[in-house]
Amino acid sequence: MHLTHRSLERRTFLKGMGATVALPFLDAMVPAGRMSAAARETDVTRFVAIEMVHGAAGCNEWGATQHLWAPQEEGTDFDLTPSALSHLDPWREYLTIVSNTDVGGAEAELPREIGGDHFRSSAVFLTQSHPKQTEGSDVFVGTSMDQLYAQRFGQDTPIPSMQLCIENVDQAGGCAYGYACVYTDTVSWASPTEPLPMIRDPRVAFDQLFGAGGTAAERAQRRRTERSILDWVLRDLDSLNRQLGADDQQRIDRYVTNIREIERRIQRIESHNLSGEQRELAEAPAGVPDDYGDHVRLMFDLQALAFASDLTRVITFKTSRDVSGRVFPETGVTSGFHAASHHGGNEERVLEFNKINKYHMSLIPYFFEKLADTMEGDTHLLDKTLIVCGSPMGDPNLHNHKRCPLFLAGGANGRLPKGGLHVKAPDGTPMANVLLSSMHMLGMDDVGSLGDSTEAFPIGAGRSSAVTGSTG
Repeated sequence: MHLTHRSLERRTFLKGMGATVALPFLDAMVPAGRMSAAARETDVTRFVAIEMVHGAAGCNEWGATQHLWAPQEEGTDFDLTPSALSHLDPWREYLTIVSNTDVGGAEAELPREIGGDHFRSSAVFLTQSHPKQTEGSDVFVGTSMDQLYAQRFGQDTPIPSMQLCIENVDQAGGCAYGYACVYTDTVSWASPTEPLPMIRDPRVAFDQLFGAGGTAAERAQRRRTERSILDWVLRDLDSLNRQLGADDQQRIDRYVTNIREIERRIQRIESHNLSGEQRELAEAPAGVPDDYGDHVRLMFDLQALAFASDLTRVITFKTSRDVSGRVFPETGVTSGFHAASHHGGNEERVLEFNKINKYHMSLIPYFFEKLADTMEGDTHLLDKTLIVCGSPMGDPNLHNHKRCPLFLAGGANGRLPKGGLHVKAPDGTPMANVLLSSMHMLGMDDVGSLGDSTEAFPIGAGRSSAVTGSTG
């Protein structure tokens, strides 16, 4: 290392023409022989919440007997082969499945709320609270767990939290069954009355991460020249590299290569979508790929970069919108997503819906790999991240909120033990109990409740029983 007399600040940026590129964690940021305050700050656990909609085939009464979501075996020796989670098996040491939890806040409480499950569920996912039925601006639900975490641990990052999505969520006013569209449009609530907008366009997310310092005119000029955002910071980058050791130079090179590759992909997508060719998603912004999988992977790339640069530590990701009619050709299922979810309990159609669930879950390992490939200090980002993935709906055919899909992943800085675990919760257990435990894993041990939680869910107890050979 060449920086022997001083260390780099953890919050170091390369700047030029309005572009602002934050650096990943480098050895040069740690003074020789001791861990710096900046390095300790970076050890704050990253948090990602991924919302599915429409529940899962395995939450149907028959689908549960076929183990289409949760495996048959409890403990650590479980088989994911028939499950929608089968693609996660190579990452099972980072996987904790908690099955059989309910999302009571999404159930109808009054007769006039019956039928409105699709239009209130997303608002419940991370708040675990029941939304006020209104089509006006007087919305009310609860503060979501991602925002509780961001309010405590995200205020010293440039972006306290990011909210990303895949489907169109810019509708306004009332949607259906007396619910404001905002309940369907976001999972993140800064307070019970403050929903946070979600970003669908990868270009907007990219500019938020790497061009936030520029004006609209500067961003427009960069795009007209078709130059990379990195071209504007080359002078700073060259100067920095001359001060770094070989390992840090390699880290910087890999980091900027990833930024450039993502930027090129966005540019290619925009160029194609502005070419005049007919689009599958005619209403989508130019930066949005027509292909669902391409869009999800691009958003995962941006999330990994956001964590690597420590620009944010809190991300929510909404992978679909309720009542979406999108078709997924990769699955071989010709029905739209919402139509397929209303399988009528027919076994063949339940299995078809499971194909869609399995396809969606097949995209998750890409994110795991990106995090695992990003080193920070002596470990990688997957070890430093807690991922919560689930749905506030159970059996979509019945619009119920029982046996809802849920798993936790990552290492959470050592607070989510490795080894792979399936824990089946007792009947009637609120999902809020598991999310409360997740908040404790994130360092909010003093938080006593979330939504309709009754107690923190004892994930560790399930691990103990697995060690003794019990299958519950």
